[in-house]
Amino acid sequence: MAEDDDALRKLKRRHKRDLRHARAEGLLSGILSMLRPGDVVVDCGANQGDVTAPLAATGAVVHAFEPDPYNLAKLRDRFAGADNVHVHAAAVGTTAGSVRLMRAANWDANPDLASVKSTVVTGGHNIAEGEAINVPQVDFPAFLRGLVMAHGRVTFVKLDIEGAELELLEAMLRERLFDDIQLTVAETHERKFKELRSRFDALRAAVAEAYPPTRVNLDWI
Repeated sequence: MAEDDDALRKLKRRHKRDLRHARAEGLLSGILSMLRPGDVVVDCGANQGDVTAPLAATGAVVHAFEPDPYNLAKLRDRFAGADNVHVHAAAVGTTAGSVRLMRAANWDANPDLASVKSTVVTGGHNIAEGEAINVPQVDFPAFLRGLVMAHGRVTFVKLDIEGAELELLEAMLRERLFDDIQLTVAETHERKFKELRSRFDALRAAVAEAYPPTRVNLDWI
């Protein structure tokens, strides 16, 4: 009976994950349909560029942030000839400086698969915290304010930054930076960082009270 219960739970989790992916794909299709050449978009946690690529294909100006050197090499190669893609070799946070980037414990076995789990937040599941590397970090609220001053607005921001989105989204909400972004989407990682779940819950409630999901969507994949 216990094995049957475990199998059922796994099936339900897989089903929920598949639904999230389907919703995210539909949302991305809608985003791409609204983008026009010259629109300014930001891809935080660009990894190897699977979201950056369709954004760039619309003619939008894409700022892609990726801190992991392994992904950066592939990202730069992929967009070497794309004048509308600006690759930033940095993590994003609420302050500028240097941070410790920690990779998944199974990195050596499959770096392409494990690279999506790299994080600057301690306490994550199956993260090799003792093997961190130092990477630059950009003050993202300041970066956004600069984009708004230069362009008037930012059309789209995507955050998939393995737990670092919590503090950043809190700051963006506090400073009302979402007001100058047409649509912000983020994947939240409360399952990965259990001790932060209460803060994630509070963030979700505050965002839902202040903005509709058509402006700030915290269910990206």
